[in-house]
Amino acid sequence: MNLFRKFFGSSHPASEEDKESEFNSSHSDNTPSIDEKFIYNFKKNGGKFLYCENTEELKEQFENILEENDWFESEVLCYEPSLFGMLDENKLVYNKPANPKFLLANCENLIAEEGSILFSSKQIKQHKPNELPTNIIVIATTSQMLDSKSDGLSAIKKKYERDYPTNITTIKYFEKAKVEDFTQYGSSAKNLYLLLLENL
Repeated sequence: MNLFRKFFGSSHPASEEDKESEFNSSHSDNTPSIDEKFIYNFKKNGGKFLYCENTEELKEQFENILEENDWFESEVLCYEPSLFGMLDENKLVYNKPANPKFLLANCENLIAEEGSILFSSKQIKQHKPNELPTNIIVIATTSQMLDSKSDGLSAIKKKYERDYPTNITTIKYFEKAKVEDFTQYGSSAKNLYLLLLENL
C-alpha cells in the first residue's frame, strides 16, 4: 500500500521521479481513496496515527506511546487474550484493573467517511464509550478500512455468522471540541492512538 509509504516514508528511498509519477497517478482522478479519506477524517477528529510496516515496528511504537505517557507498569483495560503478550512484555497489569490508565484493543473496522473506529462487545464488552478510559490504544490493520458504517455492519455480519457480537458502537471524537456542536452531544472525547499495521 504505497499511500502509507508516501505519508510516513519508507526504509527504501525512492527517486524523485518515482515519487512524482506515484503522486500524479494517485491524484489523476479527484476522488480520494478509502485510506486517504480515513486518514484525513481521523486526523481531523483529533486521532493520533502511527503506521507500522510489521509487528516489530508495532511493538516499538507501542513502547514509544508507553514511554511518552509514562504508562509503564500501569493498569490496563484489555479483554482480548491475543493482546496479553504485549502487555506482559511491558509489565502492564490487566487482570481486574481498579484504575486503568488506558484501554488496549483491536477493533472491528475503520470507517473512512467519518474517520471513526467501529467496536463491538468482542473488544469492549458492554461498556459504553463514556465508561471506557479516556486514553485508548487501538491496533488495526490496513485491510480493516471500509468506506461507510453500513459496510462495517455488513463485515461484522459476515465475520460472525453464529457468535454475533452486541454493543456495536463507533468512537469518533478524539479531542475535546473548542466549541461543542450538537453532533457531539453526549459523546466523550478520547485520547486515541491508532497503531495501523500494514497487511495488504
